[in-house]
Amino acid sequence: MSEPSYTHRKRQLRNLVVMALADGSIGQREVELIAERCVELGFGQDELQSALAYGLGDDAALELPADTADRESLLADLISMMAADGMLAESEKRLFALAAAHMDITGDRLQGIISGVVEGKLTHEPKDDSE
Repeated sequence: MSEPSYTHRKRQLRNLVVMALADGSIGQREVELIAERCVELGFGQDELQSALAYGLGDDAALELPADTADRESLLADLISMMAADGMLAESEKRLFALAAAHMDITGDRLQGIISGVVEGKLTHEPKDDSE
């Protein structure tokens, strides 16, 4: 497995944890989603614990990807995480809005990503960075 791919997947998992903790707590459904994505990303317990430690740290922040497809995948993951506990906290909405704005994903493009997640059409498969 290439290092860039590993780094990208690790960043994606850490970003999920940051969003899960954005409202100050982490619920059972959020933990389940993080654990599910951890497995989908090819990680085990060590990487999960590392991501949780990062999210709980003082320096925890979203790490925004440069690639357009990676950005859209991140936003899809963040939407799923926001909805996991059935509540949309203001802190989660602000974090999501800031991430989207910093990645210059707005308007119809952003609405398309949200609709895709809601309709179950967008997936968040790990991407091989060597492409």
